[in-house]
Amino acid sequence: MEKYALIVTEKPDAAAKIASALDIDGKPRKFLENGVPYYVATRETKIVVVPALGHLYTVVAEKRGRHYPVFDYKWVPLYIAKPAAKYTRAWLGTIAQLSKNADSFIDACDFDIEGSVVGYTILKYTCGGAEKNAKRMKYSTLTKEEIEKSYAEALPQLDFCLIDAGMARHEIDWLYGINLSRALTTSAKKVSGQYATLSTGRVQGPTLKFLAVRERSIRKFVPTPYWSVHSKAKIGDGLFEVTCQKSTVENREEARNIVKSCKGKKGRIEKIEKKRIQQFPLGPFDLSSLQYEAYRLFKYAPDRTLKIAQRLYLEALISYPRTSSQKLPPAIGYAAIIKRLTACGEFEKNAMELLSKPELKPHEGKGIDSAHPAIYPTGNLPERMIDSSERNVWNLVVKRFLAVFGEPSIQQSTRAIIDVNGHKFVLGGEETLEEGWLRLYKPYWRSRNLILPQMEEGQEVIINEISLKNEFTKPPIRYNPTSLLRKMQKEEIGTKATRAGIIQTLYERKYVRGERLAVTELGYEVVDVLRKYCPHVISSKLTRKLEKKMEQIHQGKETKSAVIREAIEALKPVTEELKLKEGVIGAQLSQAIKKSILTERTIGSCPICNNGKLVVLHSRKTRKRFIGCTGFFEGNCKAAFPLPQQGLLKSQGSCRGCGWPTMRVLMRRKRPWLLCFNPDCPYRKGRNGNR
Repeated sequence: MEKYALIVTEKPDAAAKIASALDIDGKPRKFLENGVPYYVATRETKIVVVPALGHLYTVVAEKRGRHYPVFDYKWVPLYIAKPAAKYTRAWLGTIAQLSKNADSFIDACDFDIEGSVVGYTILKYTCGGAEKNAKRMKYSTLTKEEIEKSYAEALPQLDFCLIDAGMARHEIDWLYGINLSRALTTSAKKVSGQYATLSTGRVQGPTLKFLAVRERSIRKFVPTPYWSVHSKAKIGDGLFEVTCQKSTVENREEARNIVKSCKGKKGRIEKIEKKRIQQFPLGPFDLSSLQYEAYRLFKYAPDRTLKIAQRLYLEALISYPRTSSQKLPPAIGYAAIIKRLTACGEFEKNAMELLSKPELKPHEGKGIDSAHPAIYPTGNLPERMIDSSERNVWNLVVKRFLAVFGEPSIQQSTRAIIDVNGHKFVLGGEETLEEGWLRLYKPYWRSRNLILPQMEEGQEVIINEISLKNEFTKPPIRYNPTSLLRKMQKEEIGTKATRAGIIQTLYERKYVRGERLAVTELGYEVVDVLRKYCPHVISSKLTRKLEKKMEQIHQGKETKSAVIREAIEALKPVTEELKLKEGVIGAQLSQAIKKSILTERTIGSCPICNNGKLVVLHSRKTRKRFIGCTGFFEGNCKAAFPLPQQGLLKSQGSCRGCGWPTMRVLMRRKRPWLLCFNPDCPYRKGRNGNR
């Protein structure tokens, strides 16, 4: 049988793109083996391209069971560790079969720490030790030109230091996650007799602590009253808001005296200050700044933005998104990309404007990533009808890329000090003199223009509508997903690829809720347990230390075995302490779990007895779910209402027709169903049952 080069990619879409780019006619043959696609490309030699599905190997304990502590582990195929991943058995079987007739191997998985681990484990365990002699393709986009270049200039061997760093991260995260999560779960189960999934880990613990500390400061916050004096000044034909220069007055009488003193008086412009500000373009996107901007503009959670960006990358529309770089090297071909973008009417005018410049020089940020440049558009246009979220993110990447080549914008700020009977008031204005790069980034960034009329120092102005506002100091603002992402980045915990997933896990574990991440009672108790019995585990200092150790592995300054050994030695006393305190910990967590379940199931106050709460209950006889009062089983209230037995249930506030609690029933592939439980509700007839 004819020999060939076997290329392993991380995802099926990448395999299709690479095979198409490398085939001499651009038409590789596609085969399907046990549901697994692979491609045969013809070049000067035969090439077989087969995809993985992300990680096909994972870490498990040497011995089965839910015991802890556990420090002996091994790498195994994903289908052994997770029965739900049984489909990966056929995947690995197909790759193994294809490897038998290969005479050379190339790792073409994503060029980062995770992709390196994906490719290495497949080559080592599935391809019979092929990692020793395999080559490595390095690319940042899936365009034909870059793939061909990457294949022709493939690195002679894998980056084993980077692989060791990636393996170390997986193994240490597994050690911390499995031991600490089992300790929490086992403690709670021993006391309550019920199983509930509780988890924490090397990154998850410190992240939850950030939120808990903020939440405590919010709950303990005592508002302090203050007063502010506002007025309107008539200048020319317009009325303009002016505020007392002493922005906060803590004494109510003092504030009243200011109002009394200024009422009916004229003002005089004492001083005019004008300042021109040159604002340079924002730098190109790294992953974190893309996630932040997508949340600001579209309210996409960081995890969602990453998934969208990954799809755009696999369709060769943008470069590799998991990057911390804010640099755009000239090698990517600025002019060629911009020229291709002129084919899209939306970008044509701005792209042509940039191409007319004598030089294209991007305004870059400080972030550096040795593996990939900042995120940029390839210049390719979508070959299919992309959905609205994909279109939003693609447009955002394109416009940010164009904007970095724009000229600085020039803003002029004006500040006038107005004297009113000895009291100083401030009038502020702002005007854009030159839009520069802002024009290229519209509508994602708008200038705040408040243009003031011509004024002169000494000019008299009429003061109208002077008023006193009683306000209160506000508590700290809760984190939202992107501000938490930035906090994690600042504290150097997690990686650009894992931070969004950690935040999603906090939601799934019901440790937090809401768009502004409010910590639940369960989240509080988990942090409290960890703070009492293993405080250094939720310290970002420990996580940063381990991150630096793994970076040293990558640099060849540390060995994987030494770092793993050190992590285990640090973890042993922690697990011993948790073992000793299982009873106390279990009691604390069990109460929190009960409260969490009750909160999740509570719909609202019972309108029948006005004492209990309406909650989702299950019949002891039939196990069917229904809505009942918390006093139902005790016989204190007979309020009970039927529920559909399928679909997710979500409390939806009060009914507009009768004021009773309502619930939204979320059904797969069907419109949500708004349900009011009041049989006499005037809206019930037209709403319940209508989807």
